[in-house]
Amino acid sequence: MSLTARLHDLKQEIEGYAREYGLDFFETIFEVLTYDELNMVASYGGFPNRYPHWRFGMEYEQLAKGYEYGLSKIYEMVINNDPCYAYLLESNAEVDQKIVMAHVYGHCDFFKNNFSFEKTNRKMMDEMANHATRVRRWIDRIGLDKVEDFVDRSLSLENLIDYHSTFFTRRPARKPEDEEEIQKVTGFKVDREYMRGYVNPVEYLEEQRKKLEDEKQRAKRFPERPERDVLLFLLEHAPLERWEFDLLAIIREESYYFAPQGQTKIMNEGWASYWHSTIMTQRALKDSEVIDYADHHSGTMGTRPGSVNPYKLGIELFRHIEDRWNKGRFGKEYDDCDDLRDRRAWDRKLGLGRQKIFEVRRHYNDVTFIDEFLTPEFAIEQRMFTYGFNEKRNVWEIASREFKQVKDKLLHQLTNFGQPVIEVVDGNFENRAELCLAHKHDGTDLKMDYARDTLRNLQTMWKRPVNLVTRLDGKGLMLRFDGKDHSEKKVEL
Repeated sequence: MSLTARLHDLKQEIEGYAREYGLDFFETIFEVLTYDELNMVASYGGFPNRYPHWRFGMEYEQLAKGYEYGLSKIYEMVINNDPCYAYLLESNAEVDQKIVMAHVYGHCDFFKNNFSFEKTNRKMMDEMANHATRVRRWIDRIGLDKVEDFVDRSLSLENLIDYHSTFFTRRPARKPEDEEEIQKVTGFKVDREYMRGYVNPVEYLEEQRKKLEDEKQRAKRFPERPERDVLLFLLEHAPLERWEFDLLAIIREESYYFAPQGQTKIMNEGWASYWHSTIMTQRALKDSEVIDYADHHSGTMGTRPGSVNPYKLGIELFRHIEDRWNKGRFGKEYDDCDDLRDRRAWDRKLGLGRQKIFEVRRHYNDVTFIDEFLTPEFAIEQRMFTYGFNEKRNVWEIASREFKQVKDKLLHQLTNFGQPVIEVVDGNFENRAELCLAHKHDGTDLKMDYARDTLRNLQTMWKRPVNLVTRLDGKGLMLRFDGKDHSEKKVEL
């Protein structure tokens, strides 16, 4: 039997198991690639056609070297699309192909049903190809160097978006101009109507009307509320040329497409790992494949001290939730139980675990998943801890095993992907058409070199000086770049 025919039979088998367990997914298309072809597709983020840029070549070289030296190997790759596209490595053993297929169906179910992906473009495979065409047209018109330089600067700002804006309306609806309150200029009060033209000449009324309009504009905040989607603000207000506008819009659209994957990394990988292990161990695994399966599965689940493996954390937390709801370890009665022995022996035999994890898969992202379901018992069982650098001993060491500190540290790393929250607060700072941004300080200071590079790239788009208000070592600080020089000054916050 040919490889293609055998893989088709395996696909039918694994897909049947996945649907029997209740997984719901778009049609899934598997493509078989050599390791070199797979590295090329992986370097483009899983899309076979992307706009040309040097970073894709750099990522390809890194992946190729990792494979050649035996340091890394891509086993699976799947794209959030309708239909879903997934890639199989031609040289994989049959047991690996089955693991990958089962894992992919878990991802596809998650893409289709988790709320974070509801607003994503389900035809992004075609859209990426359209983006590539648009970028190449601009390269033909204005040259590779200019386009590549602008894309470089845009990519350095791609995280300055509002990750939750697809689900919330941040801005108040604007009133039509004819509904806005109109203030009339009447001039001085006169007792006799025939004197009105002498007391309030037309030139005077026009001057007063202009002053009133200027005051109104100065009083109007721009933007009216802090704008977290900095890229959108630039698209709406920065003096961009047509080609710059188009390229920045492409970068922003792709950033929003990839954002849900970053927001659900632990859940998504955990869910896929849960189902590949369930399908393989309960249905698809042959006796002769047990050793190879155990070896490859354990390799995926391995952890290094001080690091978070999303596959391991995700699958273990889903199993923990399933066990809790099967045994009824939730609710007021269980929470009020103070006897450790009773809590360990607690088993109401409710059998609600599978139903619960499907519910969790739909309604949570990584932050809410960890916040809601990470328990002290789970942290102890998984030997979780925080770590830090001991300057006295000049070594990295465990800082704490205390549950609250472990949980807070993990949530901090996941919130906004662990990146600083930057907002536009004034598009006409000090009435000089300068841009002013503010850093919402969460206890972690900005990296000053990164901040200055960000200001430089923003300034090239805004074309006027750019300011950033932050906090450094507990004191207010304003950074400024005017197009030539960086400066900073202390401010009161």
